[in-house]
Amino acid sequence: MKKSKRGYTIEPFPRMQSIVRTIARVARHKYIIRGLLEIDVTRARQFIREHKARTGESLSFTAFLAACVGHAVDMNKSVHAYRNWRHQLVLFDDVDINIQVERDRQGQKFSFPYIVRGANRKTVRAIHEEIRAAQAHRLSGREVKAATWVTLLPSFVQQMFFWLASKSPHLLTQNIGTVELNAIGMFGSRGGWGIHIPFHTLSIVVGGIARKPGVVDERIEIREYLNMTINFDHDMIDGAPAARFTQQLIDLIESGYGLDDSTVEPEKAVAPGTSKKSESGSQ
Repeated sequence: MKKSKRGYTIEPFPRMQSIVRTIARVARHKYIIRGLLEIDVTRARQFIREHKARTGESLSFTAFLAACVGHAVDMNKSVHAYRNWRHQLVLFDDVDINIQVERDRQGQKFSFPYIVRGANRKTVRAIHEEIRAAQAHRLSGREVKAATWVTLLPSFVQQMFFWLASKSPHLLTQNIGTVELNAIGMFGSRGGWGIHIPFHTLSIVVGGIARKPGVVDERIEIREYLNMTINFDHDMIDGAPAARFTQQLIDLIESGYGLDDSTVEPEKAVAPGTSKKSESGSQ
């Protein structure tokens, strides 16, 4: 309950935030490799705008990115491996992507994790419809309680729970998926990268999109560049596999992967006169 006093207001500390704090404490000892990328998403964004102009439907950009990530991981399964208590790597066939979905409860918006199971086997359209269905689903009191029961535990018990869970690959993928796709850029309209403390072996933070000049067919054009941060757990992944995955992911996103699927009107997937190659950098 809020309490208003002279000059300030007191609000209860969000219970879900305690889980975020606990996960950060457990994950802060990981050795993380980070890549800060600029990816040309002009082709994909143009298709999405044209699709909306024709049909009135807003295709989920997150669904498009999830399809690209799922396919890139499918070609490089080591990047979403977990290590078990025997120090063996477990590589899952399915790419289960953990995203954040805003859902409604009693007129208020809550951000809840949602796992797109087997994203490597789904089309952009299928993932889009799955995300829209999750957003439209109203939260029940039972779901909120089920999602927040860990917050009732003391802090040291929460840390022990997540530490023990990190030793069980099957428990991890069941509860948090194998890959994190955090689309913070959906809350803003400018460029910029997000840096966070990742818990997954592979964690991707989708930042903002900026319009600026780029080189296309030896000429300068205004392009749209997505800022993306890729985090790899260096205990699990070496630099070479991480670099191969990153380059394949960039190629998939810039080519508009999945948008030429028959369920998403293939004739509009590539705009006339559009060429892919522009410079993308990573740090």
